[in-house]
This record gives sequence, structure tokens and C-alpha cells, in this order.
Amino acid sequence: MTFCADFDARRASPADLRVVTSDGQSIAAHSYVLATASPVLERMIDRARRGWGAAECTIRVLGVPTDAVRAFLHFLYSSKVAPGEEDLVGAHGAQLLALAHAYRVGWLKRAAEASVSARLAPERAVDMLKLAGLCDAPRLYLRCARLAAKDFAAVEQSDGWRFARRHDAALELQLLQLLEDADQRRERWAREKAAQEACRQLGEAMASLEHVFFGDGAGAGTCAGAECTCQGLRLLMRHFATCAKKIAPGGCARCKRMLQLFRLHASVCGRTDQTCRVPLCSHFKAKAQTEKTDKTWRLLVKKVTRAKAMSCLTNRKVPEVVAMSWARYNSRVAKLR
Repeated sequence: MTFCADFDARRASPADLRVVTSDGQSIAAHSYVLATASPVLERMIDRARRGWGAAECTIRVLGVPTDAVRAFLHFLYSSKVAPGEEDLVGAHGAQLLALAHAYRVGWLKRAAEASVSARLAPERAVDMLKLAGLCDAPRLYLRCARLAAKDFAAVEQSDGWRFARRHDAALELQLLQLLEDADQRRERWAREKAAQEACRQLGEAMASLEHVFFGDGAGAGTCAGAECTCQGLRLLMRHFATCAKKIAPGGCARCKRMLQLFRLHASVCGRTDQTCRVPLCSHFKAKAQTEKTDKTWRLLVKKVTRAKAMSCLTNRKVPEVVAMSWARYNSRVAKLR
């Protein structure tokens, strides 16, 4: 790292402050620069001046190596991370994060947190999780939790995990809780995805049912292409019409699915009994008026209706006028570029 031994090379006025590090080294600096950059350093400088007078005073920045302190002061002078200095932040990322949090330098804390998060490895996940908790770094905390959930086998081999198991039960419990939460989220997402897929399939079946009984009406788009669902629905209805098990004890699983589809159609059908040709539609409508529908079924009807509407919007062709307008817009954007 190229760093001036004395900061007065960058300022016209001579240095009036000495910064002492953990190993006893002293770095010359300007008090007004540090006081402007950090309110904590400003208070430290004021207290030091009361003891040393108006002459050169000394403050201590402890807990990190001298190189990290030099990098910290360098960024306080520049007030930004200049292009090409990302490696400097990365080399002292954890120390800069701790210093920026302790001395309340917000912009440097955000830069150091982003750098540590981007360079995080499984063997340092536990250590950085502890640091993120101490320094109130939510982005780094979330990154550590995701990395531990993704590659816990590598995290278990780290020195940080072994140390936590021996000496920091709270950190071990915290990490295990994060892993349990991640597992629960994955299970919940899997259930939601399966439920969405089931609703999508029911929506397609509803559209195919309408196409079978109403020809080119609603849902006709489902018969386009090789993946047509209408043929399978016709075969299922033929089975339903001839199956003898549907009235036997226990019934037939395929017939039960067909009855559920007829009931689902009746729940969303807006046609009158005289105009709707779907079997058992009027029967299920009358039954719904006399019997109380349970909450689970109402929620299923709502989700299937939504899935069917989204499917219709996806399959709907864009009007030619809209397509031409969009093409003209793209050509104008291309000319401006």
C-alpha cells in the first residue's frame, strides 16, 4: 500500500496530532481532518487537547494492526473509496468495518461491509457473523447466514465454528437457529411452489373444460400446440361416464378428480343453468346455495380463478396496433443511441 508516512504531505499546514496504534507506532495527522470525518474522533481530540494544551496532542486507535489504522486514516483524508482502491478496502475489510462502526464513519462502514460480504468464504463465516452482530451490519449478517446454510459442511471445518462450540454457546445457538430458519424457509417455498403449480394445472384443466363444452369460447388457447390438455380431459370424462366404481364404497380416484373439477367449474361459472353445458354444474350450484362452503375450498377457488386469469393473459395475442407501436418505439430508441 502506498501511504504517506506523514499526512502533512497532503496538507499545507503541519500535522498537529499523533495517532498511536496498538503496537506503539505513531502516525502524524491533522486534527481538523479527523474531527471533521468522525464525531467520535472529534470528542477524543477535544479531551486530549484539554490535557495536552494547544500543542500537539495524542490519541490512541487500538485493537487493529497498524496497517489497518493507516488505511483507515487514508480514507478519512480522501472521504471516499477512489477507483482502484477496492483492493485496499478488501485487504483490511473486517478491521475497517470495526473502526468505521466504532468511530461512526457511515460511508466507510457501508463500503467495508460490502467488500467483506463480497469476499466472504465459508471458513470465515462464523467469525464474520460475530463481527456483523457487534457492528450492526445486517447485509454482512444475511450473507453469513446464507453462506452457512448453503455450505455448512465447510463451515463446520472452520476454526471459528470450533471456537464457538467450545467457548461461545450463544454464537453456536444463533448459527444453528439461522440454519433451522433457512430450512423452514426452503420447505415453505417448496410447499408454496407446489401449491402454485397445482393451481396452475387446475386452471388449465378449467380452461380445457370450457373449450371442450363451448368450442372456440373461453380457454380455446389451451388447444394450441402439442401440449394440449383437452384430449386427456375427454378421456377422463369418458372414463367417468362408464366407470362403475364411482358409486361403489370408496369410489374411484379418477372419478373423484372429475367431480372435483365439475364442482370447481360450478364455483366460478357465471352462466345460467340453461346455457351452461358442463355436466353437474346446476347440481353443484344448488348444493353450494344450501350448504356452507368451507374456507379451504373458497381459498382454492380464489387461487384457481387467479391462475386461470393469468394463464389467459399469458396466452392472449398482442393486438397488431400495439405491436406496431412497440416496434416504432424500439426503432426510435435505436436511432437515439
